[in-house]
Amino acid sequence: MARFEVKGGHSLSGKIKIAGNKNSVLPIMASCLLTEETCILENVPSISDVDVMTELLELVGAKITRKNSTLTISCRKVTAQEFPPHLTEKLRASVLLLAPMIARTGAVKMGYPGGDVIGRRPLATHTQVLETLGAKVEQENDFYVAKAKGFKGENIFLQEASVTATENAILAAVTADGLTTIKRAASEPHVIDLCHFLIKMGAKISGTGSNFLKIEGVKHLSGTTHSIRPDHIEVGTFAILAAVTSSKLEISPVIEEDLDMILLTLEKFGASIKLEEETLTVSGGKLKAIEKVVTGVWPGFPTDLMAPTIVLATQAEGVTLLHDWMYESRMFFVDKLLSMGAKVEIADPHRVLVYGPTKLRGQRLDTPDIRAGIALVIAALAAKGESRIERAELIERGYENIVERLSAIGAKIKRSA
Repeated sequence: MARFEVKGGHSLSGKIKIAGNKNSVLPIMASCLLTEETCILENVPSISDVDVMTELLELVGAKITRKNSTLTISCRKVTAQEFPPHLTEKLRASVLLLAPMIARTGAVKMGYPGGDVIGRRPLATHTQVLETLGAKVEQENDFYVAKAKGFKGENIFLQEASVTATENAILAAVTADGLTTIKRAASEPHVIDLCHFLIKMGAKISGTGSNFLKIEGVKHLSGTTHSIRPDHIEVGTFAILAAVTSSKLEISPVIEEDLDMILLTLEKFGASIKLEEETLTVSGGKLKAIEKVVTGVWPGFPTDLMAPTIVLATQAEGVTLLHDWMYESRMFFVDKLLSMGAKVEIADPHRVLVYGPTKLRGQRLDTPDIRAGIALVIAALAAKGESRIERAELIERGYENIVERLSAIGAKIKRSA
């Protein structure tokens, strides 16, 4: 297991480059199963989640090479239909292999998808999507088994606006027989990125970026080249870092339309924001609490930024209510902030009250998941003294070369095994 050793209390400065969107690249990699032709993906982040998805695809016959930030994927032959639990339990996004495998081979057997332990993330909406489009889905011990003699277009109203269920619906519909409509579709930037990639391949998708998608199935998708969209969650994470540590950071590249709610929230807290073309400059200063921060369906405030925002609230004067209704375990990492000196009251599994500002002190910490882990890194960089963050490999699942990138802007951080 990896450990981060952090010396906090230092101001940071400089430029930080945003990596490709983790939540874009994984469904796009899965969608390469839909064509026998070669796909080239650029701006691919160097993270362990990409490594696991690569291993899963190679297991069923894909040929994948990587050079720097470019992946070349060929799924000319699919030679197997089973994904074992010891791999799928490492990656929640393994669920995105269901639809393209059924579309390509007619069947798939998959261990239960894993990933972060932040609350129950059932597969009911995925089952709804696949069964509506003609598949039969069953659970056998630790596996999901799904079969279909080709998908058929249909009208779908999602029982929840799930990102990955929307993506599975899209991946099933693009080569289905007939027209599929998806109502209550998720519209996050990574869903948009997947649609743009599929359209380059020859898919007929209208309504991209909205909650209502119309997809006319096609018989053939071709290979293509695509650059992965910058990760707006990274943008928000490093912007929060600048605010918490009273630093000035230039963050690029960014896509302005991906940041509306994130920047609005940061400005309410008192951070100084300047956006010019593809560069966001954030300066920390005197922070003030805001009444509440509530996660929302896109374009609402993203759940993946809730943990860093809780750290932000510890440095803001006043009381902030933070509410994440999506995941019942998202808030449970705050006991680690309490050990650092933060004043946080857990109202229930979904809500906390944060009283600030408080002076944080270095502490030994365990990483519970990707987003809580990066929040602890931010807290450690703001704290007085030294912190040790265990299980840091979880953070590396979602943040490319994080130690090197933080060191380049003045952070006192190193990695040890």
